[in-house]
Amino acid sequence: MYELSVDGHFSAAHFLREYDGDCGRMHGHSWKVRVTVSAPRTGGLGMALDFKAISARLDSALNEFDHGVLNEHVYFSGENPTAENIARRLFEMLSSDLNREGITVTAVTVAESERYRVTYRPDK
Repeated sequence: MYELSVDGHFSAAHFLREYDGDCGRMHGHSWKVRVTVSAPRTGGLGMALDFKAISARLDSALNEFDHGVLNEHVYFSGENPTAENIARRLFEMLSSDLNREGITVTAVTVAESERYRVTYRPDK
């Protein structure tokens, strides 16, 4: 099994509704994101999937969030834009575009700082 990972980043503000602490106030992060894709084999060129294809879709997804207030985004109208919820939402977005026979998005990691990160993998 091959695992391919591509990194990206975006900058956005958010606040956590009903949170009793600093994160309940508007603040921003330079979010770092890693998407991991798995494939059981390579194709004729010796690649499982071109990194550029993964990168293009990741960049497109991250552009939806970049330089905005995540709480105002339709994806987070009913839930807090936590790192966990961002990772799950990006996983859903990327899976719908990249998954096909033999290619599966297996994980998305979102870091809001050098210390704090979360990885989302769906239940099997």
